[in-house]
Amino acid sequence: MTLSTTTLSLTESVWLNDSDICSLAHIVEVSGLAEQDIMDLVETGILEPAKADPGNYFFRTDCVAIARTARRLRDDFELNPNGLALALNLLQRVSQLEQELASLRAMTGGRRK
Repeated sequence: MTLSTTTLSLTESVWLNDSDICSLAHIVEVSGLAEQDIMDLVETGILEPAKADPGNYFFRTDCVAIARTARRLRDDFELNPNGLALALNLLQRVSQLEQELASLRAMTGGRRK
């Protein structure tokens, strides 16, 4: 007799609107990072507050996705704040280059050499 096991995977989704802003407390709540972790990301330039009042930070909602990615990278690879900043900067650069490549391909009709 053969027993089969089924693995259940949960996916969490968050709807982000580019025109909205959210508080530091909200970013902490939905990202799984501590407030100090968020402040480290602000200090390294990874997250940019929409309102630059250090006592009352607000962020564009796209920062939620960045903070969640930061938490996953930190937890999966046990990164310190400097390593996390480096990894996030490299991911951002890769994304920029992919967008640039897609744009160039669109201008040339998608031809590849």
